[in-house]
Amino acid sequence: MGVGGYPEQVSRFLEEHGVRVGDRVRLRLSSGLELTGVIMPRYSHSENPVIIVKLGNGYNVGVRVSEVEAIERMETVARSSPGAPVPLVEDLEVASDRRVALIGTGGTIASRVDYETGAVKPSLSQEELVLSVPEALRYASIDVDEVYAVLSEDMKPGMWARIADEVARRFERGYDGVVIAHGTDTMGYTAAALSFAFHKGLPGPVALTGAQRSSDRPSSDAAFNLTAAVLVAARAPFAEVVVVMHGETGDTYALAHRGVRVRKMHTSRRDAFQSINALPLAKIYPDRGEIRVIDREYRPRGRELVLENGFDERVALVKHFPGMIREVIDALVDKGVHGIVIEGTGFGHVASDAIPSIRRAVEEGIPVVVASQTLFGRVNLNVYSNGRRMLEAGVIPVEDMLPETAYVKLSWVLARTRDMEEVRRFMTTSLAGEISGRHNLLLYPRWVHDA
Repeated sequence: MGVGGYPEQVSRFLEEHGVRVGDRVRLRLSSGLELTGVIMPRYSHSENPVIIVKLGNGYNVGVRVSEVEAIERMETVARSSPGAPVPLVEDLEVASDRRVALIGTGGTIASRVDYETGAVKPSLSQEELVLSVPEALRYASIDVDEVYAVLSEDMKPGMWARIADEVARRFERGYDGVVIAHGTDTMGYTAAALSFAFHKGLPGPVALTGAQRSSDRPSSDAAFNLTAAVLVAARAPFAEVVVVMHGETGDTYALAHRGVRVRKMHTSRRDAFQSINALPLAKIYPDRGEIRVIDREYRPRGRELVLENGFDERVALVKHFPGMIREVIDALVDKGVHGIVIEGTGFGHVASDAIPSIRRAVEEGIPVVVASQTLFGRVNLNVYSNGRRMLEAGVIPVEDMLPETAYVKLSWVLARTRDMEEVRRFMTTSLAGEISGRHNLLLYPRWVHDA
């Protein structure tokens, strides 16, 4: 296999014309069509003599070598040493006053399409990812490391701890901010984990970002999201853990959501992420380098780095359903879990016959935390009789905290203490903005989108 994953025939063709992967070229085809774009790495291991070109509109096209009558190199890849920032072209102006570390963990943003099967797999290196998004280098020089190359669903609490360690090391080395490329399906969990691990102090922003569509697919959101995340990491005034993703379906702006308040709300839309029971922290316009802060109550840059790492992996998240909820709780207790988070209905309720099982868990030293599966609004167990019985059984209601955030927080808390009263104190105290005062916010007011 030749350069960039291409078969030897294509590699020889590119070398004969002095073209390398990452160069911007002009192609004239036998059909008379002219194309201008960037030569991309080959995203499958077939022997088909096809060059992949990323056009200016973001779409990728495959061009057969036999159809190319002329190829002209317009801009040249800058040759950088391993571990150095990776500019795409020699004459690209790279911001030298800010340094951002990009940590790769896998996910769709770092995946490729196998053009023969149509499957998406995590095989795009982080260097290649940056190489394909030169616009991000307008805001910072970028150093790249891959910590994991896993699908989002394969992320585990132990991995959160290693990612937190890696983030801390980057700030200790003097970076202005950190970007984490992550799969979107469990990005909210990792964002919450980092929020608690660094709740006492971050020198700069930590921006998690990803893609709903891989970087080589038409209408990919990878380049836009990565550029927005780099802009946040380099120049945002706040020093918090945020998720940075599309704010609407077009390429106008992204939103920065607090790591303890964000949830993926759609399987495939570009604007799948939404802040729950809170406003986004900021709007980001990556095309013009603008950040508009929405929530002015943020933690500023420049604080001392404080990492409290570690997560208990024996915590369960259970969604209440009309049926065997009692047996599920009993089974978890029998399995020796250290903590349980229940997504209750409405105000946070469970079925009457499940309450004795909850009481048993609490009596055996297993904290039972209750959030609401409605997501918007807050838990209130004082309204109905079942709720009051749950309180008597010893549950810990967590106000308007997201169920996923409650799960992550309980994992973090239990790695510090198993004392029930201490667990209750931690879980009912807002550490990173996960619990708010009373509000009537259900959906974003229009000005969030129109500002």
